[in-house]
Amino acid sequence: MILKYFYDKKLAQASYMVGCAATGEALMIDPSRDVRPYLEAAAAEGLRITHVTETHIHADYVSGTRELSAQTGARKYLSDMGDEMWKYQFVDDNTVLLRDGDWWMVGNIRVDVIHTPGHTPEHIIFQITDAKLDKPMGLFTGDFLFVGDVGRPDLLEEAAGIANTREIGARDQFRNVEKFKQMPDYLQVWPGHGAGSACGKALGAIPSTTLGYEKLFNPAFQFNNEDKFVDWLLEGQPEAPRYFAQMKHVNKVGPALLSDVPEVPHLNHDDLVKLLSDGALVFDMRDRASFSKAYVPGSINVPEAEGGCVNYVGWFVNYEQPVYILAEDDAIEMILDNFKAIGVDNVAGYFTPEVIHGETATLPTIDANGLVGNLDQFVVIDVRGASEYKTRHIAGAQHIPLGYLPKYLDQIPRDHTVVTQCASGHRSQVAASLLRRYGFENVINLNDSMENWSKVLETEEA
Repeated sequence: MILKYFYDKKLAQASYMVGCAATGEALMIDPSRDVRPYLEAAAAEGLRITHVTETHIHADYVSGTRELSAQTGARKYLSDMGDEMWKYQFVDDNTVLLRDGDWWMVGNIRVDVIHTPGHTPEHIIFQITDAKLDKPMGLFTGDFLFVGDVGRPDLLEEAAGIANTREIGARDQFRNVEKFKQMPDYLQVWPGHGAGSACGKALGAIPSTTLGYEKLFNPAFQFNNEDKFVDWLLEGQPEAPRYFAQMKHVNKVGPALLSDVPEVPHLNHDDLVKLLSDGALVFDMRDRASFSKAYVPGSINVPEAEGGCVNYVGWFVNYEQPVYILAEDDAIEMILDNFKAIGVDNVAGYFTPEVIHGETATLPTIDANGLVGNLDQFVVIDVRGASEYKTRHIAGAQHIPLGYLPKYLDQIPRDHTVVTQCASGHRSQVAASLLRRYGFENVINLNDSMENWSKVLETEEA
């Protein structure tokens, strides 16, 4: 058996290849949309990708199942669990629909299907067994079981707007955990996400684990009372990015093939000025220092090189309208790939830094020492997540998570100087540029670390 692990740090997302060395067949589990790494790995191992599957209808990235099947001819294996709301709509003659208890062979490897609703109603996981042995090796657990956590059950309500599903999903997760308490400790666990994913609240950074280890140390396995488990699971989940609802739709109906995504033209300064004057959404992906020094008013700074850019773009993009990017020429291709990973295919043009001339603006910054003794002169907006704010925040700071800023602009006074603040200066820079786009003239970014501002400024807990 050949097992290959693929990990996208930006999305904290894992994909897996399981290959049979004897027959040369391979199965891909939970592929992302950019299938090039899988094709390269298969070629290097002398494998053919003949099967492709996924654990559920993903919310945080565009699935590569359809793309990989189109490029390789691999047969698609898709969940047929859940009600009519959770049925895939790109089923064709090359698709096998899966129910709890189904199994199939990939060469000499047996793949068994286990239905684990809770994160989503149709969620399934895969148990693999070498046909020469009488016991399974491990489990590809998708978004049911992570290292140190289980998948959140509230995304359908938070992101997809399906009311009254949080508690139902949480109780399903309790039953899943109870069932897995009875399974062998030796089973390896290969989860669908790692630390940084919004699909749980406390995911570990280790790429794999064992079921026995999770029974000992995963908080979800320490509960015997269902109601207490439900309370624990629903408390403290991170804010669900707005684009998750779009991903659910895209992955259900079937993502567009990359060959159908149009090329993106290179535009000029006059194009930029006109587009911004018309209210177009332009993401300036340069680093914080470059943007602060000079930017074209109306653009939003989402520094690509500092990580997390995909998630922040997903908060603000409108999938029904075109978007534009401004970045260094050698970063354009990678940024476009990152946008496609969350289905932002309607990029109508890109700009490179030479367009930044004429009427430009600067974005002032300040460090924590500059606020000492002067806090009463500013309105501090803390744009971190709710759990971060509750743990410790600057005394008197108003809390509005970054992704929610456009909804709460009327709660921010325009006749005061606003200081945006996070844990490093990165998210707060995104926030400051966003406020500038919406007409806030006096905005300063607190370009400082939590370690420093928590030392020199008065702080409190929520």
